[in-house]
Parts: sequence; C-alpha cells; structure tokens
Amino acid sequence: MSIFDTPIDRHASDSIKWGKYAGRDILPLWVADMDFAAPPAVLEALQQRMAHGVFGYGGPWSSLTESVLTHLKGEYQWEVDPDWIVWLPGLVTGLNVACRAVDGDVLTATPIYPPFLSAPGFSGKKLNRAALASIDGHWQWDKIALKNALTAGGAADSGALATRLFLLCHPHNPVGRCWDLQELTDLATFAEENDLIVCSDEIHCGLILDADKRHIPFASLSPEAAKRSITLMAPSKTYNIPGLGCAFAIIPDATLRRRFLRAMDGIVPHVNVLGLAACEAAYRDCTEWHRELIVYLAANRDRVSATVNAEKGVKMSHVEATYLAWIDLRRFGLVRPAAHFEAHGLGLSEGADFGAPGWLRLNFGCPRSTLDLALQRFTAACQAL
Repeated sequence: MSIFDTPIDRHASDSIKWGKYAGRDILPLWVADMDFAAPPAVLEALQQRMAHGVFGYGGPWSSLTESVLTHLKGEYQWEVDPDWIVWLPGLVTGLNVACRAVDGDVLTATPIYPPFLSAPGFSGKKLNRAALASIDGHWQWDKIALKNALTAGGAADSGALATRLFLLCHPHNPVGRCWDLQELTDLATFAEENDLIVCSDEIHCGLILDADKRHIPFASLSPEAAKRSITLMAPSKTYNIPGLGCAFAIIPDATLRRRFLRAMDGIVPHVNVLGLAACEAAYRDCTEWHRELIVYLAANRDRVSATVNAEKGVKMSHVEATYLAWIDLRRFGLVRPAAHFEAHGLGLSEGADFGAPGWLRLNFGCPRSTLDLALQRFTAACQAL
C-alpha cells in the first residue's frame, strides 16, 4: 500500500478545491492541488519553524538558497548564480510582474493556464494567441501560427514588432507536454529572431511522469537563451504546498532583473516565512517521497487514460508531465461541458477558461479510491451524453 492511498478528509477545511461544492455530492477534480499530505520532511520543518514562535518579516537565508541551487544543478545540470534569484509569493505574481516589466505586448499559445490569458490585460498589454497543434493526439508547436500571431501584434513606430514578451508554459498546463530539446531550441531561435523575452513558467518541472523524458529549463539551453529569460519556479505543485505561498524567478540578465524588481516595488509582498522553510526542506530532504509520488501519479494517469479513451467520442492525449488530463468533448457540442459532469457528481475545469471551449481538465492527483469513484462518475456522465 502506498502512502498516497490514504484519503484525507478536506470537506470541512479551508480548501478552495473542496469548498466549491460544499453540501453537494460532487467530487472536485478541478483546481491544481493534490489531495496528498505534504512530505514528512516538510511537515517537520514547519513544526520546527512554528516552535520558534516569532513570525516577523523574513527573507531567504543561505542554506535555503543553497538548497535551491543544489536542486537545480542535481536535477537539471543547471548552474545558477544566487544573485539571479528573485523570491516571490507565488508564480502567478511572477507572470503579472513579467508583463509589467517588459515593454510591448505579449504572445502565448493556447490552450493555456488561465492566468496567462489575464495577466497581459492587467498590465494594459495586448495578448496575441497562437493555437497549439494536436497531430495524431500529440500536442506540438505550430510555427506558422506562432509567426502569424506575432505579426498580428502590429509594428511599433520604429518598424520593430510591438510584441516583446513570450509566455511559455513548460511543462505545459493543460496539455501535459514535456517540451523536448529540439522544441525548446526552436523556441529559443524564434525568440532571438524576433527579439522576445521568454517568461517560462516551470512550476510543473518536478512532475515528469515518463521515465524517458526529462525537464530542460529554457534558460539552460545557451547563454543567449539565458540572457532573454525569466524562469518561474516553485516547490508548490510537486510537493503540494501551494497554500504556503513561496516561488522564485531566476533572471540571469542584470538589466532585465532590475526591471523585474522595479515592477515589483510597492506591489509584491515578502514571501511567507513558513513557505520559505517548506521550500528548503522540499528541495533538500524529499527525494524518496518525490520518487514514490511520480510512480503513483503515472499509474493514476494510466487509469484515467484507459477510462477516458474507452468512451466513444471522447479523447485524451498522453500526459507526459503534470497530474492533469486534458479531455476533448467537442464532438458532443456541449456549451458548458463542466456543468454536465457536475450533474453526475464530478467537478472538472471548464476548457473555455483555458481558451478551448468543449474541453475539460481533470486533476488525477488524488488517492486511488477517490479516483476510481470519480472515473465511475465520468463513465456515467459520458454514457448519458
């Protein structure tokens, strides 16, 4: 029996995920947090920090920074200078700061995590979208769509393209791709040819489910890629501690880093001291827990894939990374697919929120008993279509 098999009752807790359907018999498999306890080493670190008893303003300390640097070097062979790190209270904060820090409009690819779609507008920037291509069930970049979306941004008075920021989701939420070396190299070339800063959301980098895949930080590709990069990372998804509010940006270029820091001034608060303590323990002491998690999630993914793809007219592509399944229900012409599944006791994320009406996102980061019940309800909802 796995440690992840034990259900934890979140009904009467502060959980946004479970509170959404309070008083209704609906299993919530929507927002991206897992129904697993944080790793024991993280809980111990939090207990030690609590025992100190004083919670004044805090900041990162040397062993915390070293845990991040050691983790990045060990996992991704990426050598990072500690001066490159900018601590943040959340990754979505980083997306919004990047939009404020980089002059010009924004480019991204859909379907995409909803804050990618909203952050540019909050900064008064235009968002240009390029659709990803799904070919034989495999999601990939559409280079023509990217170029067309970039050109659609218009030209500045100088004759240069007005779009200056590319928001990259890597691994990609919701399609579950772990972008490979050639794909990332092509994106780096595209960014250099068009003078784009790449803000790479790599929050799911610790959730690569396929043994033959590995995460490659965009900024680690080359010195040129690093110079035009803002990498956003956090321990929150991998170690299930998003409520502790701790993330960081890695910005190698000093000028770009100063612009990013300036955009934070007066807006972005200090990072939660408990989040900082949890971050150090997660990166330093949770290797075995993480290894078991990946095995468990991969088995859950296979369970979801078998159930979804057994239903006529319903499709799901292979999930290489994340704990999120992206499910195609367009054939049925439902205006709000999520409402149909809620009526059958299953709460999923609406595809329209990601820029893709007719799709649903399912979070399989839960104990197998929860997942099996959810899949029974999924099958019943499909057969009622």
